[in-house]
Amino acid sequence: MTAPAAHPTPPAPAGATTRRRVPTRRNSELWLIVLATALAAVFAMGAHAALLQEVRFAALVMPTMFGVLMLVAHSVVRFFAPYADPAILPCVTFLNGLGIMFIARIDLGKVDAKDRAAIAEYGTFGFRQLLWTLVAVVAFTVVLTVLRDHRALSRYAYTLAFTGLVLVLTPAVLPASLSDPYNSGAKLWIAIPGLGQIQPSEFAKLLLMVFFAYYLVRKREVLSLASKRVLGIDFPRPRDLGPVLVVWAASLLVLVGSKDLGTSLMYFGCFVAMMYVATERTSWLLIGLGLFMAGAVFAYTLFDVLQLRVSVWLDPFADPDDTGFQPIQALFGLGTGGLFGTGPGVGAADTIPVGRSDYITAGIGEEAGLFGLTAVLVLYLVIVERGLRTALMVRDSFGKLFAAGLAFSLGLQVFVIVGGVSKLIPLTGLTTPFLSYGGSSLVANWILTALLLRISDAARRPADVAPPSGKLSSALTEVIRR
Repeated sequence: MTAPAAHPTPPAPAGATTRRRVPTRRNSELWLIVLATALAAVFAMGAHAALLQEVRFAALVMPTMFGVLMLVAHSVVRFFAPYADPAILPCVTFLNGLGIMFIARIDLGKVDAKDRAAIAEYGTFGFRQLLWTLVAVVAFTVVLTVLRDHRALSRYAYTLAFTGLVLVLTPAVLPASLSDPYNSGAKLWIAIPGLGQIQPSEFAKLLLMVFFAYYLVRKREVLSLASKRVLGIDFPRPRDLGPVLVVWAASLLVLVGSKDLGTSLMYFGCFVAMMYVATERTSWLLIGLGLFMAGAVFAYTLFDVLQLRVSVWLDPFADPDDTGFQPIQALFGLGTGGLFGTGPGVGAADTIPVGRSDYITAGIGEEAGLFGLTAVLVLYLVIVERGLRTALMVRDSFGKLFAAGLAFSLGLQVFVIVGGVSKLIPLTGLTTPFLSYGGSSLVANWILTALLLRISDAARRPADVAPPSGKLSSALTEVIRR
């Protein structure tokens, strides 16, 4: 007895296409976020056990609140950017959570032992950083829900560039009482009585990168032309040096006004890196490096505050009780941590000056050790790598340059601040993204994360899935030159 013949599958109608199901990896992202939040909670409980000699329920209050915020951020990505990269948000979650818990640990360490129980639940600066995280997640949500197509930003490139320049130059024209409340010698802030300070340069870099990407997309053919070949490197025509000279002059103007080398380095470095991505000319990197060195020498001869930072960098032990006290304490902290660290709350991180902001990586290196600090740096590397991968995958030229600029700016900022803390380069006024205390930096970097996720959603979205606008006419075509 034979089985009945199976009915053949009818052929698909002519012209029909089979939709390819591409996994969004949102569940993987969710579990990674849960793991990152749990690790932050473990650090908080370890700090409480060391500083309070017991683990109370208060140790889980802030981690729980932070976890709820991260679930909200994940839900926003799940519904408004379902194809976005699943590794970026978990890395940001761990860095942000570790920063909050470490700042709260410093709060406990700075008060007497008998007073620690009173602030164990909410602390002071740690809870403020948690509130800033709430503001940052709101900004993150607004960007992903309002900006449904990253290419729409290119329509307002000149307006955003003008706004960015205003934000950068405003602290330079304000009196020192409003632009340098910490008496650091760098005019980077705008002090608002009763509300605190904001650092406008953190937001300006995002606005200026929109303009850089817009400009380089339209001028890359001209900037790619070569005039002379020297030592195997094609150099551009002299008349094409105008854009980089203009940005260099603007960076010097920022440097003269703010007296901070780190901010001007961020703007000029991002522009040169994006120009290299657009033109694939190594000569632009060499020209940018030469102009930066010339500007740094000029600034060094002009400003006493930069001369002081360089002298402290070269020999901090020349004045260990005053100008060299901060870097020396940071080096002692990193050395004390060794390979595996002293453990949460066991080190002397609360004795490191400005340990919750500029030198937070030194405190983490003491209590988490070389391995722990390396793991933190690897998470930054993952974010940068995923951002560059997004730049490679996205189909439009504006998105490629914008994603590359966002990823490079984050990597450059981490290198500058960690290099300053470890005495590799002179210390600047930049913050460690997501870790350091400060609302401006945290909100700006969460906006940067939202922009990267929006671009990666467009890059990873299958071609047979309609774009957010639902109109084929909105999709751009691109000629690829081999």
